[in-house]
This record gives sequence, C-alpha cells and structure tokens, in this order.
Amino acid sequence: MKNFTLLIFVTLCSFMLHAQRNRVADKLYRNFAYLEAAKMYIEALEKQDSSAYLLTRIGDCYYKNSDSKQALKWYSLVAKKGQDITPKFMFKYIQTLRSVGNNKLADEWLVRFKNYTPTDSLILNSKFSNVTTNLEAKPQLKLINLNTNTSFADFGGFEDESGNFYFSSSASKEEMSKNKKDKIYKWNEEPYLKIYQAKVKKTDDSVEIENFEPIAADSINSVSNHQGTLTITKDGKTLYFTGNNVKKNDKAVYDKKGTNNLKIYRASFIDGQWGNIKDLSINDKNYSTGHPTLSPDEKSLYFVSDKAGGYGQSDLYVVAINEDGTLGEAKNLGPKINTSGREMFPFVAKDSTLYFSSDGYIENSYGLLDIYKTDAIKKGLSNLVTIENMGPVFNSGYDDFAFFTNDGEKTGYLSSNRENGQGSDDIYAFLIEKCQQSIVGIVYDVLTNEPVKGVKVLLKDKDGIDLENTLTNQDGMYMFEDQDCETNFIVTASKLRHESSVKNLFTTNIPNDKINADLYLKPNDININPIYFDYDKWNIRPDAALELDKVVAVLKNYPKMIIKIESHTDSRGDDAYNLALSDRRAKSTRDYIFSKGISEKQIESAIGYGESQLVNRCINGFRNKCSDAEHEENRRSLFIIVNFETFDK
Repeated sequence: MKNFTLLIFVTLCSFMLHAQRNRVADKLYRNFAYLEAAKMYIEALEKQDSSAYLLTRIGDCYYKNSDSKQALKWYSLVAKKGQDITPKFMFKYIQTLRSVGNNKLADEWLVRFKNYTPTDSLILNSKFSNVTTNLEAKPQLKLINLNTNTSFADFGGFEDESGNFYFSSSASKEEMSKNKKDKIYKWNEEPYLKIYQAKVKKTDDSVEIENFEPIAADSINSVSNHQGTLTITKDGKTLYFTGNNVKKNDKAVYDKKGTNNLKIYRASFIDGQWGNIKDLSINDKNYSTGHPTLSPDEKSLYFVSDKAGGYGQSDLYVVAINEDGTLGEAKNLGPKINTSGREMFPFVAKDSTLYFSSDGYIENSYGLLDIYKTDAIKKGLSNLVTIENMGPVFNSGYDDFAFFTNDGEKTGYLSSNRENGQGSDDIYAFLIEKCQQSIVGIVYDVLTNEPVKGVKVLLKDKDGIDLENTLTNQDGMYMFEDQDCETNFIVTASKLRHESSVKNLFTTNIPNDKINADLYLKPNDININPIYFDYDKWNIRPDAALELDKVVAVLKNYPKMIIKIESHTDSRGDDAYNLALSDRRAKSTRDYIFSKGISEKQIESAIGYGESQLVNRCINGFRNKCSDAEHEENRRSLFIIVNFETFDK
C-alpha cells in the first residue's frame, strides 16, 4: 500500500512539474520568446508528452523565426498523427512545404484546406485565384548582398531623394563591439534594432554602401527599444518609422495580454538631426501599427496593423495626412488585397505601384512571405485590380520582404532571410544588368568559301566611329564581346589586296545573345570580265585581247587558280551551227591564254554552249527586232573560277 501511495505521489508530482513547465513555455511563447519556449517544449516532449498541441507549438516557434526546415520537422509529426488538424495548422504546414520546395505535397494539403468543412476565417479569407504568378525569372536581374549585412538582422533598405541610404539593423559591423551590452530581443535572441544611415555608391553592375553610422538623432534611440522600417518625405524633413510602444523613460507598455505592440512615430529634421518625436493618432497600445510608406503626393500614409476587424493576422491600411499634419481615419485596403494571413511591408513607388509582402496567397507562393505588386492605388480597389507575385529571384522559399524601387524595378532593394546570406535577415540590392551581347562571325574567301585567318575586323558605331578591332583566328573567326543591346553597328573586314567586306547590323534585346555577322573577302586584283566576238567569227578581237591579258595576269599572280571557259553565240543561225561556232570560240579563247605561258592545269575546260544561254530578249522568233549591240551581248566567252587559294605573294 505504501508503495502504491508513493507511486501515485510521484506520478502527481511529475504531472504537476510537467504542467508547470508547459505553463512557463506558454508564457514565453506569448511574450515572443520563441526560441526559449521551443527549448522548454522540447524538454516536455522528452518527458513522453508527444501531443499534437506540443508538437505544433514547437513547430510554431520555428515558424515564427522563419526556420522552415525545423518547423516542417515538427509539423510533419503532427500531420502523421492526424489529430487536431485545424485550418491554422494546415495553412502553416502548406507554407513550410512550399518553402522547402515540396509543392506536390503542399498542393495535396491545399485541396484539404479548401475542403475543410467547419466555417473558419482562414478558409473564408484565403486567396485562391485572384493573384497571378510570374514564374519566369528575369535573366538580367542581379542580386547583391550588401556589404553592411551582419550575422544579425539587417532589413528595410530605403533610399531618399538625395541618395542617402537608411536601414534597420540589430548591429552594424562598426557598432557591434559597442552594442555588446545592448538588451537582447527574446523573439530571435538578437540585439534590438536601430536605424542606420549611409551613402550609396552605384555602378552598372555593383552597389556599395559607404560611411554607415547610426542615424543622427537626439531622441529616437530613447523612444523605442526597436526602430524598424521607415520612410522619409521628399524634402528630407519628416521621418516616419516603426518602433515599440514605450513610455518616456524607455519602459515598454503592454496590453492586457502582456504584448508590447508596435507604433509608427514621426520625427522632424532639426539642426542636423532627427528630433521632436510624435506618437501618431493611428497607434494604440492594444494593437500594432508599423511599416509606414508614403503615397507619391505624400498626402496618404500606408501602413500595417493587426487591429481587430481586419481580414487576417495583419492587414494593409491607408490614412490621409491633413495639411496641419494630423491624420484622418484609417481605412483597411479591403479583401481585394488583404488575406487571412499576413500582409506586411507596403511600399508605394513613384508610379503609384503598391508593393507588399504576404504569406496569405498560398496558391501563388514560393513559401513564407513573398513580395507582390498591385495596381490597386491606381485603380481604386476596383474589381479590375491585379495582383502579381514578383516571381523567382525576388522571391524564395524564405521570407522576402521590404521591397523598394523608384525606377520601374530596374534597381532597388529587398530583404530576405534566404540561405547563403550573412545570417538572419539580409538586405539585397537588385539591379537589371546592362543588356549586352556578342557579335561573332567568320571571314570567308568569296571565291573558295574557305575561312581566312589573320584578317583585320573592325567594329564601328552607326556613325562610323571606330570602337574595337581584332584579327580572325586560325578558323577565320572573330568576336566582339559585351556590346550593347538594341544598337546599330558596322563590321568591316579588310586584308591586303582584297576588297573590304562591310556589314550593318542591329543587336537584339536578348541578354547574352550572339549576333552572327559572317563576312566575305574578294581579292581586288581579280578582274575577269567576259570577252565578245563579231558576228559569225571566233577570232580574238583587239579589245578582247586586252581583257584576256588581264585574265592571264590574274592566273600568273595566282598559279593555284583554276578556271573554266564557257562560250556562247547569239540566236541567229541554226542550233547545230551555233553549237559548233561556240566551241571554236571557246578553243580560240583557251589557246590565246595558253600562248601567254599559262599552264594547261589552270584551265579545267573550254566548252561551247551555242545559243542555249541567251542573256536577253533576242530569242528565236524575236531576234529580228534586236539591234546588233543586243545580239553582241550573247556572243561571248565567260571565265568561271573553280578553284582558288589566296595567299600573300
């Protein structure tokens, strides 16, 4: 009996200790100390408590820190159990599956999510078909991990009208040693966020951040434990930024649930630094507001809030800024934009395109937070509003957020905790690399169609100004790399004792494309013209002898050249007579060339074709209408080059 009583006592103590451990873990979870909570939950798990609740909570701790691999490990155990499967669990499970690239299983769970029977706001407010996805990566897009990034959180890159760069960081590389004593934020066990400012140095293919230091402010650092995303007016005089809800003595203010919510603050630039910090009327201790961005006319402030009455975990809102600086009534952007998930980090570009991040478009997602854009501001939230996932490169299987651009997405910034970064969240600059192509070709000999080495090839612009030059290689090939797309060029090939070959071309708009421009050279001392005969004669006339002497000179200059002779008559006389007459003309032409010392090997053949190859209208039945000059055009010997090798003498 004593042993039985002792067993009950030990069991009760164990149960009470386990329950106490879970209560502590739950409190840590409610206070956003997710990593500490995860450790406590795992300890409870080791004590044989493997309930779906506990497994889900461990997964949630890692999900909240965007650690998809760890979250999936625990969510998969819940899915395998098949117990307590709620829409909220399915939503997060689908997101983690997409994040790690398991889209097949994610789609299977998506069907289950859609068909969930009980009425649930997650189902009702989820977006299944109102957003398109840009599935094609931009080949010209280049991402640059900024040199300011640290192993801690760095995000929210913003560039003002003067080219000043601002961002939020747990600790910059210069300040890390000074901040060792800073308080640690229990959510991610990193120092609290501060705002930094810097200068940006840009080239066609690089972005470098220089001279970064904490923002010049006399009181911002004392207003809030965290300073997050921000926006600055065009005149550089007003700053809106995200911070914790704190009292003047830097003590955190908590709501009834023990949550220290976020606020949007406004600061003024006075005497070279930011001060005169104001708490905005849209703030409340019972919910968070944050991630401010201004409309192009600076008459509206867009922001995020998790206040009651929204469509999801956090929604996008807009509020009018009155001329006296006061704010109007905040308005939710509505169900055309907001989902049951998280809409965060809005940014309005100069052209009024609204960019934001969301994890609520689970059909059109790469996992976790993705960057989207919409024309909602331009169209006034009408039914014609379009929403587009920005696609790969901009998005990954991790959190992608805090998008910024003001030149139509040619350059800008985004933040992400994707793999291969410096650690935690990193800021990436993006730029559309300059579209360039290669101009390539082979220089051929026009007579032999063989490639010619050592030919000088010159590249010119459309105005004929020299840009580059090169020589053809052993295979007659040349190349000009890194030439601008959609540009007119002139390519010229030249070689001693050859006629230059010129080609005009226009490059395309396809990056890294190769534009082919083959060129053909002709020796400029090869001038072989036909010779002509008198009517019914085959003797060589004096003018024909002059042309034949030129043929002889060419054959002597190029002893490897081989030609053939083709002779013809006009249409007068019968066919058989003309065939014999043309043969006599061919032989007399050949014999004249031989008489000048040309080798028989250089003349392949001398054949007459009679009147079978007339060059004009003077055919049988029409010949009486032709003049003698027209008939003479047909009384000719032609010289056809059949083999030729160019070489320098």
